[in-house]
Amino acid sequence: MKSLAEALCAVALTLWIGGLWVIGYLVAPTLFYTLSDRALAGSLAGKLFTLIAYVGIGSAIYVMLFRIARFGGACFKQGIFWIVMIMLLLTLAAEFGVQPILASLKHQALPKEVVESVFRDRFAAWHGVASVLYVIQSVLGVLLVWLQGRDPR
Repeated sequence: MKSLAEALCAVALTLWIGGLWVIGYLVAPTLFYTLSDRALAGSLAGKLFTLIAYVGIGSAIYVMLFRIARFGGACFKQGIFWIVMIMLLLTLAAEFGVQPILASLKHQALPKEVVESVFRDRFAAWHGVASVLYVIQSVLGVLLVWLQGRDPR
């Protein structure tokens, strides 16, 4: 039988990785498809991406601490630990590195929307960086789920 700590680890990974996929590949595109106001769709999507980033940060910290407590120094030889670490670093880079740049560009463009301003190209480039980071996190998340299912411990 799994311990409560193991169950919480599974729940944390489910919330994080499931949230990445649902928000990034179902909810955000639906917002842009459904809402006629693209700025509103972008604002809502941005808030959801921030929420899942914080879920990811909390989940990653819990999973890494759990694995350190459970396996000691041996956890540093396990792929699961390093995938979680990489996903955490990507989340931190996106949320605290790229997102502030995007927010700054939006603010500088006021009163126009950023896509209608001289900052459009810079915004598109940084949005592309954010998208690539998100796709990498999503793919690593699938790998993590697969490895977690194979982990006999």
